Amino acid sequence: MAKTTKTAPLDKKKDSKTEGNNPLQLTKQHKIVFGSLLVLFSIALLFTFISFYIYGQQDQSAVGELTDRTETVHNWLGKFGAFLADLLVYKGFGLAAFIFVRLFFLTGMYMVLGISLKKLKSIWFWDLFVIIIVSILFGFFATSVPELGGTIGYELNLFLQDYIGKTGTLLLLLFGLILYVIFKIKISPENIQSFFDNTKKEIKVDLATIPLNGAKSSAYNLEEFAVVEEEIDEIHLKTNGSQFEINKEALKPTISNSSDINRDPIVKPLAMQVTPIVSPEIISNPIDTFVIETAPEEDIIEENLASRLVADFGLFDPTLDLSNYKFPTIDLLKEYSTGGITINQEELEENKNRIVDTLRNYKIEIAQIKATVGPSVTLYEIVPEAGIRISKIKSLEDDIALSLSALGIRIIAPIPGKGTIGIEVPNKNPTMVSMKSVIGSAKFQEAEMELPIALGKTISNETFVVDLAKMPHLLMAGATGQGKSVGLNAVLTSLLYKKHPAEVKFVLVDPKKVELTLFNKIERHYLAKLPDMDDAIITDNAKVVNTLNSLCVEMDNRYSLLKDAMVRNIKEYNDKFKARKLNPENGHRFLPYIVLVVDEFADLIMTAGKEVEVPIARLAQLARAIGIHLIIATQRPSVNVITGLIKANFPARIAFRVTSKIDSRTILDTQGADQLIGRGDMLYTNGNDVVRVQCAFIDTPEVEKITEFIGSQKAYATAYLLPEFVGEESGINLDMDISDRDTLFREAAEIIVNAQQGSASLLQRKLKLGYNRAGRLIDQLEAAGIVGPFEGSKARSVNILDMSSLDQFFNNEQNN
Repeated sequence: MAKTTKTAPLDKKKDSKTEGNNPLQLTKQHKIVFGSLLVLFSIALLFTFISFYIYGQQDQSAVGELTDRTETVHNWLGKFGAFLADLLVYKGFGLAAFIFVRLFFLTGMYMVLGISLKKLKSIWFWDLFVIIIVSILFGFFATSVPELGGTIGYELNLFLQDYIGKTGTLLLLLFGLILYVIFKIKISPENIQSFFDNTKKEIKVDLATIPLNGAKSSAYNLEEFAVVEEEIDEIHLKTNGSQFEINKEALKPTISNSSDINRDPIVKPLAMQVTPIVSPEIISNPIDTFVIETAPEEDIIEENLASRLVADFGLFDPTLDLSNYKFPTIDLLKEYSTGGITINQEELEENKNRIVDTLRNYKIEIAQIKATVGPSVTLYEIVPEAGIRISKIKSLEDDIALSLSALGIRIIAPIPGKGTIGIEVPNKNPTMVSMKSVIGSAKFQEAEMELPIALGKTISNETFVVDLAKMPHLLMAGATGQGKSVGLNAVLTSLLYKKHPAEVKFVLVDPKKVELTLFNKIERHYLAKLPDMDDAIITDNAKVVNTLNSLCVEMDNRYSLLKDAMVRNIKEYNDKFKARKLNPENGHRFLPYIVLVVDEFADLIMTAGKEVEVPIARLAQLARAIGIHLIIATQRPSVNVITGLIKANFPARIAFRVTSKIDSRTILDTQGADQLIGRGDMLYTNGNDVVRVQCAFIDTPEVEKITEFIGSQKAYATAYLLPEFVGEESGINLDMDISDRDTLFREAAEIIVNAQQGSASLLQRKLKLGYNRAGRLIDQLEAAGIVGPFEGSKARSVNILDMSSLDQFFNNEQNN
């Protein structure tokens, strides 16, 4: 205890010594003294600068004679004041030197009031910045009034003019002013707009308080003023330069009897039924009439439980299973173009002159022409002179193409929504639209859509983004090698960049076996399949039928869930499920969107026929509301490939280049696709206007990088499993008793083996049987293993190759 008491005062002495040895630390008294000195000095500077602008010319000769006491000066602070004014104003910064008064005054006040001086750093920085800007600005007038900018401002002004000229100097000063306004004053367009909005509101409030025509009620006057103002806004009188005339008879009140309007209406007070307030002492209720009403207890408990459940757990988040999932980065995509469209002015001028000359040869004069340059096509909008028929210009399509030496032009007469005629001319050097530029655009990143798809860029170089959920199905068609497969990859990539694996699933059908197999790596993230399938991507057409029928079962199940939840579409259902208003124990679950992608649909129809058409038609008609959307690609949607029933449910269509106008009309119900230039040039329609788009290009290595990035992350245990589908053929009893076989069984087997074709129609012809008995024989042959299973419209495979093998098969059966 003794040691501690002795060391304590020693420590205090050390502390006091260290504090006393710190020369930078000022006491409160020192700060007040220095602060007062700076405040008084700033006031002195103010008087000095003011007197300089009054007596500066008279004191100019006495500035250098500070030691001569006989020299008289007129400055209010004497010779020292004249010297300071000459140093800071004339030889310094001119009028901008007055800002030093503010700086010294604020610094002194901060010290006197004990405010931290760190806050002055920003003030000193921006004030010195303004001093330099103002002095350089007034340096323009130094030749006539040198006191405005000072010597420093004049020299800096000359220095800048030598390098960037007067215009450049003014622009630099304007940029400095913008920096000061944004970072110091912090004025933004939003602040300016809010200021005008607040001012407008204040004016309306002031107008509301002004009595109109001596009326007593201000509320009634405001209402009358609004009515009069509304009537005035609706009346448009014809002036000399106007082309429209108002129908005066339709105006109420009309202009002719406007004098009959009563401007001083008589306000009658409304008869209001007032219930008198009775004090509690007057009420005398007998005890037997006292009734207490309470809310039903069960309803209160249910409401409390529901609100407590949401309050405790919050909204359900379907992405929690893969909470650490990271969306692919834009760096995985490659930038193919230079980033902008190169405009060839000579090409534009040459094409414009050729269009004008060609039309003039046919006595068609043009009043105005305008060009809009796109990635691969330039749109020339022309306004013909009065009296020119549009059909006459449209018939000259081939003549204009000949004069331009173009691959193919397209005439839009007229352009929807505009009073012009469009002529689309391909560019000689088209610009490739990369998927990176489309995905990284603000229009796609900020798109508030359920299933956003970035297809490419339009003629005006704007990113073209559509919502698959509103299409609701998409039909893509075009000749071989024109970009259908790249378009499918662009659609899938857009959804991968926007939607979490819990929100969307893909069912991929790829008869080519090489186009969509790249997406195998994301099977457990994004793909859906049947439980008994090995690969999620379907390459065998025989398995497509079961998958489509399984999607129909999924569709029916989802409609049952929507019926139980009493909602109309998948968005309302998922919102209700997230709000924990649906019980999972009753079979409810979060429903992801399912996108069915079919490449080469024509090949699927040729092999499977009606068995594919029926489920496709059902899905196209009904699957929209429950989140199943179809994307079908084919070379030519002819009547035998895409029937009228299916086509009616695909309003959204994409047409790449085709070879004939008939194919274009088959796809789009209009011509134009035959005039495309290929390599991703396409037309998009959703039942309204036709939009020309340059499809974004995404190469195979880019898709591989994206799928590897997603596939390397944590995934679900399996792919999204679709419900099992039990077909009619799978219900056959394959364990048939030999004794139950048909008497013609052996003879039918010999016919099948000889022909190597397992079909009921063959047995009908050879054995002269009816369809039912021939079908039973085929079932018995399948049960015995002689023919293979049902394969749609194709004949069954025959497992026994020759008659000797068939005889051996029957001998083995007899021995067993």
